[in-house]
Amino acid sequence: MALEIEDTQPQADEPPRWYVVHTYSGYENKVRENLLKRIESMDAKDMIFDVVVPTQKEVEIKQGQRRDVERKLFPGYVLVRMQQTDQSWFIVRNTPGVTGFVSSGRDDHQPVPLADEEVDKVLKRGKEETPQARMVLRKGDRVKIIDGPFAEFYGTVDDANQERGRVRVMVSFFGRETPVELDFLQVERI
Repeated sequence: MALEIEDTQPQADEPPRWYVVHTYSGYENKVRENLLKRIESMDAKDMIFDVVVPTQKEVEIKQGQRRDVERKLFPGYVLVRMQQTDQSWFIVRNTPGVTGFVSSGRDDHQPVPLADEEVDKVLKRGKEETPQARMVLRKGDRVKIIDGPFAEFYGTVDDANQERGRVRVMVSFFGRETPVELDFLQVERI
């Protein structure tokens, strides 16, 4: 998912906007914590309003065990909703772990706000109630069925629909191949 960036110059009387902050990979949550502490200690609550690490709930299958996990949608990035001023820019930019703002590459690397529609999509995606199955299956992969009426059967992936989390597996019954439609959570790759 690519984020669209609006190319506008900030005005002092503009409402707060969302900006993308680049961080060291794996330090997104730490940057969020550090920035929240700085906002508090530097009394910047009237300039910096939200700090979000966009995540999505996923179901991960490891060694036949189902586990709910939260995956970062954009590793190495944090979203910040703020009134863009020299002081707010300084506070965010000098937070430990921050390497800079995403900018247009012009105008002395001034941060560029995200389009509101894009931020809405990202935030809504992170709040989805149903976790997505996280397993990459391709045609020809060998799998073992671990759940349902075909448990303990082996087969070959004929088709996988990542968006729906469904897979069609060719299973041998009485000497002939039969397609079986399953959920990703019902199979494990061999």
